[in-house]
Amino acid sequence: MGEAVRRVAPECAEFLMEIATSASTAAQALRDNHTRTAQVADALAHSGVQRTDIQTVSLNVLNLYSAMLQSLPQPAQPALPVYSGIPQIGQSGYPAYGAVSPVQPDIQFGSYHARNVLRVTVRDAGRVGEAVDITSKTGAIILGAFSFRVNDEAGARRSALEAAGRDAQAKAESLAAAAGKKVGEAIGITEDFVASNGTFAALRSAMPLAFGAGAPATAGELEFYARVSASFRFQ
Repeated sequence: MGEAVRRVAPECAEFLMEIATSASTAAQALRDNHTRTAQVADALAHSGVQRTDIQTVSLNVLNLYSAMLQSLPQPAQPALPVYSGIPQIGQSGYPAYGAVSPVQPDIQFGSYHARNVLRVTVRDAGRVGEAVDITSKTGAIILGAFSFRVNDEAGARRSALEAAGRDAQAKAESLAAAAGKKVGEAIGITEDFVASNGTFAALRSAMPLAFGAGAPATAGELEFYARVSASFRFQ
């Protein structure tokens, strides 16, 4: 069993936000959503976020309709025809006692709702709290938590796995030597990998008074933990 940990300082951060708009037509809802998105992007530029760092994850338009008849006030009891007057003859030849003009069933009212979910990447990890605050003030909704990233995450993972493999090989050679044997070829290898993100810098940026003036300004380290289980033949 070999283990290794690689710790890397975070270089960027990302979070998801939602921008929702409503209008009487789908075209207007989309135009309003595009305008709101541009306004949020302009505001985020003050925290170092470029327009290319804001990418749409999903864009949906939902229409909500209800029949016009449902919006009309309904009487508590059905009105009874009045027989005191002289009956009036309708076009079909039948008396029209208390007749009510029917409402066209195809007349409807409603609205369209445009929902745009975007991923925001903050290139300076220490300013993600500032970007989240600006996003919230513009009326956008923050979805979930924000997370820290490194630019070369694949390289950090590969380095941890290679180190864990070397650790497993060294342990196997030590155990084999204790038994008077030598390590032969590997007949089976499995690996587990865990990557954990720190959130200290973003929390301190969002709530500076909670941590005090003497708290460090670092965002913490990202840990890449790898564990390799290897089986070797004895020689």
